[in-house]
Amino acid sequence: MSEVSVDGGDAKDEYWRTIADQLFPHGHNITEHQEFLSGSAQLGDTTICIIGTSRHTPIGVEIALKQAQAVLQTIRDFPQRPILLMVDTQGQRLRHRDEMLGINSYMAHLGKCIELARQSGHKVIALVYDQALSGGFITSGMMADACYALPQATIRVMGLPAMARITKVSEEKLNELAIDNPVFAPGPRNYERMGGIQAIWEHDLAAQLAAAFANADASDQRIATGATRGGRWMAQKVVDAVLSEDISS
Repeated sequence: MSEVSVDGGDAKDEYWRTIADQLFPHGHNITEHQEFLSGSAQLGDTTICIIGTSRHTPIGVEIALKQAQAVLQTIRDFPQRPILLMVDTQGQRLRHRDEMLGINSYMAHLGKCIELARQSGHKVIALVYDQALSGGFITSGMMADACYALPQATIRVMGLPAMARITKVSEEKLNELAIDNPVFAPGPRNYERMGGIQAIWEHDLAAQLAAAFANADASDQRIATGATRGGRWMAQKVVDAVLSEDISS
């Protein structure tokens, strides 16, 4: 299996297919319709369901519903079939129409459907194969049993220039903080340090996907993983402090 690669030009429009062909070298029937990916493929002796997005699409109400519908159809028609989420999104769609329709509720619905799949016995693995930003990533890839990424993927909650404008902290200071603190820094390596990304895949994607499903664990180990990797020092302390509070007083 060759390393992950894609040429420029028109090939970028079919980048998802390049990755899918490496994930499923024996073939797949994944299709793309208006930046929505769906289909199935064989992973050894197991058929898996693929749901995702392409071309950095923003997650608006329509595509959130399409993804949620695909998850629910899998639960109904193919009980306990493993699900792969292929993530490529610039985040939630920033349009007045989507905000007025309640995009937050649509995205929450998608997250709840993925959680229902997990509770129904479906293993759910996510792969950030290109771009993952903000809410579009949180309600898909971050809802999986485990999320993986390719080394060239772009992952961030917010760009440092935008973060500087919002927080009123200088961009120079944020860049300085990002050197030692992955919370401030974009990129899959930093998310791996924080435990948000389980691992970064290179070379044989098919073998790593098979291993990911074989080792899938529905329990959330991200805080512990992030602490072990030195990327989240305070998360568990904060959780413990909140849980120890007497909320009745």
